[in-house]
Amino acid sequence: MRRRKFIQSSSLLLASTGLASILPLNLFATNKNKAAKIRIGAIGINGMGWSDLTALLKDPRAECVALCDVDQNVLTKRAAELAKKSITVTTTGDYKKILENKDIDAVVIGTPDHWHCKIMIDALAAGKDVYVEKPVGNSIAECNEMIAAQQKYQKVVQVGQWQRSQKHFADAIAYVHSGKLGNIRLVKAWAYQGWMKAIPTVPDSPVPEGVDYNMWLGPSTRHPFNKNRFHFDFRWFWDYAGGLMTDWGVHMIDYALLGMKASAPKSIVASGGKFAYPDDASETPDTLTTIFEFEGFNLQWEHATGIDDGPYGRNHGVAFIGNNGTLVLNRQGWEVIPGKDGDKIKIEAVPLQKSVDNGLQLHAKNFLDVIQSRKMEDLKAPIQAGAHVATVCQMGNIAYRTGKKIYWDAAKGKFTDTEANKYLAAAYHNGYKMPRA
Repeated sequence: MRRRKFIQSSSLLLASTGLASILPLNLFATNKNKAAKIRIGAIGINGMGWSDLTALLKDPRAECVALCDVDQNVLTKRAAELAKKSITVTTTGDYKKILENKDIDAVVIGTPDHWHCKIMIDALAAGKDVYVEKPVGNSIAECNEMIAAQQKYQKVVQVGQWQRSQKHFADAIAYVHSGKLGNIRLVKAWAYQGWMKAIPTVPDSPVPEGVDYNMWLGPSTRHPFNKNRFHFDFRWFWDYAGGLMTDWGVHMIDYALLGMKASAPKSIVASGGKFAYPDDASETPDTLTTIFEFEGFNLQWEHATGIDDGPYGRNHGVAFIGNNGTLVLNRQGWEVIPGKDGDKIKIEAVPLQKSVDNGLQLHAKNFLDVIQSRKMEDLKAPIQAGAHVATVCQMGNIAYRTGKKIYWDAAKGKFTDTEANKYLAAAYHNGYKMPRA
């Protein structure tokens, strides 16, 4: 198969805001290489990694041959689920065993955030294509290294921002780009998570049987085992992730950046804290408002746990507020609310355009399509796009953690504030070093 070299953009803006990356897919497109199975190894299979693998396996081109997880209990469970489908796999607790396997073409990385960068770079160096969960990096420095690694090794990297593969999402962004909303000076993005309750403080405890806790910690701070920091709830601790800002923010803010064809903000200020559950075990803020100042418009991010009634009656979404009207978009669909000039309606209303497809399934198909075609420009969420929005979300967290209004120097790739620059890279521990492409 002839490989077409991907011409990388000189800026994240061009790589992550092009309409070509969000056009709808033809699910029934003919594939020239039907007989060639794409052999997959999945690394981190407790949550979204398992969902991603399941989506891939619905496509007849994909074949799972290996699973990896630091929790033997999870490995046993997932291997048994595959066995019920007559799929036999090898299992391991060491991701390097997956990468050493020459029979594996691609890997799914569904680990906690603090492992994404190192495993992705190691996988590319081993010649694997990669589907990596969002947010791609746990720091701005990691995001930059992940882009550099893809450029160096020229492998396929799809980020798990699956809304980019949905038709209603593409249609909404096309409407925003049409100019019908008029001058857009304010964009709001939010995630109100009513289902999220307090995380009760519990004492440290022995490592559960079957868990390789040292491997789980990897490059993060060595801390005694605590169940609150393990599996799903790792998201709420700075050592491993960035809270709702990077968990949901990368989805919603991605919408905003695409719609506005925006690159990096000029300034960021954030205010919030643990207002809902001040005494629970989490570290990241459960309530946060962040203002990103771009050229010509502001982007406002809000998140809140324990509340479902968000703006426009939606618990998550993004709103493009223009002089002529407002477009509101989320996973369920999009609509246009017309503005008024007295009794005059400025633009025609667009009733709710509901979601009509399965974004995750389409996203998996797109990954497999590009593995076969090697046309990197056809990826719906390339690493450049994933790193772009993850970087912006990390900026929001840095503003919160410094308690300052901070300014970004795009030419230098850093903040103008010394304290803020201390958060550009995550600290590495336990003998690990910052991965380099």
